Amino acid sequence: VEPGSKNSSNAAGVGLGSSSSSSRCNMSSSNPQLADPLSAGELMPAVPEDHPLSLQSTSKWHTYFKDNEVMEQIDRDVMRTHPDMHFFSGDSAEPEQHRREMKRCLFMYAKLNPGLRYIQGMNELLAPLYYLFKTDPDATSARYAEADAFYCFVDLVSEFRDHFCQQLDNSSSGIKATIGKLVALLQVHDAELAAHMAQQKVDPQFFAFRWITLLLTQEFSFPDAVRIWDTLLADPGGRMDCLLRVCLALLLNVRQQLLEGGCPNTVCPQGNK
Repeated sequence: VEPGSKNSSNAAGVGLGSSSSSSRCNMSSSNPQLADPLSAGELMPAVPEDHPLSLQSTSKWHTYFKDNEVMEQIDRDVMRTHPDMHFFSGDSAEPEQHRREMKRCLFMYAKLNPGLRYIQGMNELLAPLYYLFKTDPDATSARYAEADAFYCFVDLVSEFRDHFCQQLDNSSSGIKATIGKLVALLQVHDAELAAHMAQQKVDPQFFAFRWITLLLTQEFSFPDAVRIWDTLLADPGGRMDCLLRVCLALLLNVRQQLLEGGCPNTVCPQGNK
């Protein structure tokens, strides 16, 4: 698995700065269509046995159908991104443009990182970055929001990418190891609560998996999540350390309810939306 390399981010950052974007993707509409392998502009030297049912990794048809699957998933997720915000939802020109540019960023990431591709939930990590760049008071800077957000998104995911890779779940850098660090942190700061949750056989993955993989974007209102990201991304102690401490604070915030109530029913504390 080689997602989020620095070379990928540099190459992609330059590519998204142009209006043409990806040669494989026509982004003139809000629902981009991938280029048909039979279109004149996409014809390449004939490959023996290359046909729509081919399963060969070198087949243009195979690539075309795989890209379609990725784009369909991206389209569904982007359409569900913060439906309560006019910036992301609605049928007017502006939100359609915002969704189109977000789809382009996510699809480009999937193409440049075939070992990881697009994982459901990545749209939630792109949204705050894109929103801040697009709403920049400087109109010139806002014009390049797509490229700037993409570059920062690649850098962010490169740090947390192992959490999205199922094959690395049990590795020292996988999501289970990170959740284990959160449990260890809880044991240090509140041994009683940690012991109570263990006694109730509460699996921390039930609540911590989403907190960590989506960087708390689903636990708070959008403005609050952006404020937390300001601290998380700028913490000199490291982004992961800051993230785990905020997760710890979420647990300690509902400590009494967890100790008094049945953990299975109250162990998924949410931020105040």
